[in-house]
Amino acid sequence: MATTSDIRNGLCIKYNNDIYKVIEFLHVKPGKGPAFVRTKLKSVTSGKVIDNTFPAGRKIEDVRVETHKFQYLYNEGETYHFMNNDDYSQIEIQKNTLDSPDLMKEGETVTIIINSEDDMPLSVDMPASVVLEVIHTEPGIKGNTATNATKPAKVESGATVNVPLFINEGDKIKVETTKGTYQERIKA
Repeated sequence: MATTSDIRNGLCIKYNNDIYKVIEFLHVKPGKGPAFVRTKLKSVTSGKVIDNTFPAGRKIEDVRVETHKFQYLYNEGETYHFMNNDDYSQIEIQKNTLDSPDLMKEGETVTIIINSEDDMPLSVDMPASVVLEVIHTEPGIKGNTATNATKPAKVESGATVNVPLFINEGDKIKVETTKGTYQERIKA
């Protein structure tokens, strides 16, 4: 058993007969009244996100987990296939368990959190950012780059990301995986 002081991003807990992963949390100590922890929890079984507030010091039931590095191989519809980098065993994970499947390209290394009790994969953690190639975007108009304007660009993984007007087809860009937003252009 853990308490609310142990809450951190990525912690898996049992709550309401389901297993949830903490996405965001905030410890709040108001001027009047007791302290509390405001959390955003994502169900690892359904992918549903809920907001919840725990009073400070409340006991929470954490789930013992192991983390392993896996390589993304391919997907068949809603099923995504991964290979363990240590023993080359393969597992299948449903699309609703993944945080941002449209930003994964084949060969990407991800961290998979596995429940120690029943060896079931709970969640897939992507790297903080990924480098993807732009495969289609409208050309930028010369002289139209003074404003902070953006345009949609389709990247090699199939996702659409808003990019600045100076980005062209064939450019490699760095994309933040948590928000799916453009960070910078990568020089070749």
